[in-house]
Amino acid sequence: MNSAATWLPYCGVAPAPDGLMARWNGDPILIVALILAAGCYRLLPSNAAERRFFVAALALAALLFVSPLCALTSALFSARTVHHTLLTAVLAPLLAFALSPVARAPRGGIAIWTVVHIFAFWLWHAPPAYAAALSSDMLYWTMQASLLVTAWGMWAHIRTAALPFGIAALLALMVQMGLLGALLVFNADALYAPHYLSTQAWGFSPLEDQQLAGLIMWAPAAGFYLAGALWMLARWLGVEERGEAVTAR
Repeated sequence: MNSAATWLPYCGVAPAPDGLMARWNGDPILIVALILAAGCYRLLPSNAAERRFFVAALALAALLFVSPLCALTSALFSARTVHHTLLTAVLAPLLAFALSPVARAPRGGIAIWTVVHIFAFWLWHAPPAYAAALSSDMLYWTMQASLLVTAWGMWAHIRTAALPFGIAALLALMVQMGLLGALLVFNADALYAPHYLSTQAWGFSPLEDQQLAGLIMWAPAAGFYLAGALWMLARWLGVEERGEAVTAR
């Protein structure tokens, strides 16, 4: 096991339960970046619905990176799982819709971006890459940016793709999330060294924390994608009856 001092994650050292609510992230660069993002968005052409999507995305970004949830991810891998789920399954699609007037889906098809996002997700949940991200601010933001950008690219294509392809992409994400969750639940060893000494204060052993993270991936996280696929399937059946174009928009 590594000493707690080895790991200096961007969100700070792991908090104790009684000190969590005081652990807001006041990084001035991050705060200025969020303010500038809000100011720049006001200058872009958008309708009321797109503005609501952006406000929701900005609020969620603040929750993920400014609120005490950021510090909690230093303590619990299960909290990091919630963080990454919200980042990729909620924040990314909010941005895909909010930025649709000015940011087209990136080059490459929906299949390519789905595969690239799945690769990024598995890469950063591999124990060595995860440990590296919690040892360097630069790698931490590389992890966050690569997860968000690949998820945004995928959701941007889902938004404009024919509904059958969007459904297939979401089902693929559901399956891979469930598979990764199962691997974490049934692994007999704790894999994530940065949390070897940070979970006990929260009432978990490192292995129990990892298993909880796996259950979160297996059920609620995979459920995001299943719900999206079912919603798109309902739309597909509806537009088929009406003979309309079969796209997610």
